[in-house]
Amino acid sequence: MSRRFGERVRAALRAHGPLCVGIDPHAALLAAWGLPDDARGVRDFGLRTVEAAAGRVALVKPQVSFFERFGSRGVAAMEDVLAAARAADLLVIADAKRGDIGSTMGDYARAWLTPGSPLEADALTVSPFLGVGALDGAFALAEEHGKGVFVLAATSNPEAEGLQRAVTSTGETVSGSVIGEVSARNAALADAGEWGSFGFVIGATVDWDLAGIHPFGPVAPILAPGFGAQGATPADLRVRFGPMSDAVIASESRSILGAGPDHLVATITARAAEYLEVARA
Repeated sequence: MSRRFGERVRAALRAHGPLCVGIDPHAALLAAWGLPDDARGVRDFGLRTVEAAAGRVALVKPQVSFFERFGSRGVAAMEDVLAAARAADLLVIADAKRGDIGSTMGDYARAWLTPGSPLEADALTVSPFLGVGALDGAFALAEEHGKGVFVLAATSNPEAEGLQRAVTSTGETVSGSVIGEVSARNAALADAGEWGSFGFVIGATVDWDLAGIHPFGPVAPILAPGFGAQGATPADLRVRFGPMSDAVIASESRSILGAGPDHLVATITARAAEYLEVARA
């Protein structure tokens, strides 16, 4: 099997289906789980979620902010969760949304994408709004180590519409331009028929026509928040993503985590089966 991230995702989705379990230990969920609102609580929450997800889904997505709020102890807790998830053969997307220029962006990438790093993940979410070229250090490091990045392209939060749907000098929307620039990098690296390793964040509730985005090639993974509590369902997968639906990673957090620790395995199992049925239809 290829060591490139895009092909690893492709194989994982075929085996387990599209569901990605978010690890979002915010205060209300910690209380509902009977856990303290501190670094120990987020560590226990994360490790329990990893244990429930292992072998049932392809990917997990820890939201970095919920760990960082507790400072160094929270980051140490996150390191344990990341390591446990990778040891369980889950693909781990660190949802950190990093974005900067030059050596600063390079060191963000090194923190998350370097093998053996305390924060090592399989992929990192990044922001292109300082220019896609500013992310080249992250792209290069990801390619070197068989890692991935997910570039924010068309998010579902209403505050983003004015920026992401603005029309550039080339007549494309900002979202469309980002996808085009990143896809060109994928095309330069991926062999014929391979998936690119630089994926996109495209919200499950985004209207592609209004966002000015279209099916793209090479195929690359699409991280799609918006399933579950935000309204999209497994049945919406084909409708919303059409010819790109096989590449979708459907991220759910609250809708699964809200089941509580006693029902987490059953909830993940049932939800994963729903997605797998749609994916294989």
